[in-house]
Amino acid sequence: MMNRHLTNTTLVAAVAALGLGLAAPAASATGPRHDRPQNRLQDSVNAIQKTGTVGVLAQSTGPGGKRYATAGVADTATGEAVRAGDRFRIASTTKTFVATTVLQLAGEGRLSLDDTVEDLLPGVVTGNGNDGSKITVRQLLNHTSGLFNYTADFPEINSVDGFQADRYTTWTPSQLVAIAMKHAPDFEPGAKWAYSNTGYILAGMITEKVTGNSWQQEVTRRIIRPLGLRNTFAPNTYPRIPGRHLHGYSHFGNSGPTIDVTDFNPTAAGAAGAMISTTGDVTRFFSALLGGRLLHPAEMAEMKTTVRAPELDPVWPGASYGLGLMRIPLSCGGVYYSHAGDLAGYTTRDGVSADGRRAVVLEATGDGASDLSTELAQNALIDKELCATDRK
Repeated sequence: MMNRHLTNTTLVAAVAALGLGLAAPAASATGPRHDRPQNRLQDSVNAIQKTGTVGVLAQSTGPGGKRYATAGVADTATGEAVRAGDRFRIASTTKTFVATTVLQLAGEGRLSLDDTVEDLLPGVVTGNGNDGSKITVRQLLNHTSGLFNYTADFPEINSVDGFQADRYTTWTPSQLVAIAMKHAPDFEPGAKWAYSNTGYILAGMITEKVTGNSWQQEVTRRIIRPLGLRNTFAPNTYPRIPGRHLHGYSHFGNSGPTIDVTDFNPTAAGAAGAMISTTGDVTRFFSALLGGRLLHPAEMAEMKTTVRAPELDPVWPGASYGLGLMRIPLSCGGVYYSHAGDLAGYTTRDGVSADGRRAVVLEATGDGASDLSTELAQNALIDKELCATDRK
């Protein structure tokens, strides 16, 4: 439940240069249009939409306040425009919420990051060379477990027909893990990095085993309510997005006609990507997390301890991955923290400074471009906003 290109074994080759075919920004009496903060943000949002998205929404927040920019429509059937407070499916950005919850449990002494999956979930990870006694909680959270990514063998989210047939099906976490157990591991635990949604399904199961509550209940109790995230939900089986929201659209890699994919039983994504939120709430969450309000220093240090993730280089050159948190170099020097999220019809991108004082969150709907131009335009927006001197 991340970038649609990351569901494959390898990413498509990076494009050498990105030409969006945009006209040069108009100059004004107060200086170049793109040098004015609101215009810069709007121009970046427009550039994303021109790559083939349906709707785009971005929020940029810093010490000087917050700005929004939108483009396109929230619903192609009604033609309603995108609005700043629209809700959407955040997909794999869910992983940062789940990792934060697991790290809180570690800080409370209720589990250790060095506990094995077999210690906590006996008999769950076994067969076809899979061995839960060799995989730690830390390796689940930083994608070094070697476990097969169940979504790579999951027709529901890989084709129009599969989605249509199973969009309302309820999946248990055990069923999702069982899909992965049909496959041999990709590598020995700790040997390398490879994105695997399976690890986060297991993290959700571990949360329930340790607390007696579902991961949704723990995320709600520990993060959503304390931070006052009124537009954030960790749903169980409910397939709709409540209230005003962005509709998602996908043709699942040209496997059929483009369809409205908004309604979807989120158990197919589970702790790997089921949550719903807004740009404002995601901003508040990441700002609180990086600002030290959700984790003690020891656990925050664990979350920020990263391993190189070369699989991400075509989109995020030099990226590394911690415990539910990406670390990405900025073009102006330094780094930002993030967790991308992609589910059919929805693409979430975000970036927050190391101190949590500056943040950018954006959402795009639809499939976007068939190459990497949509992803690169999204990342360019985040980089521009975080590097802009007026945001410091």
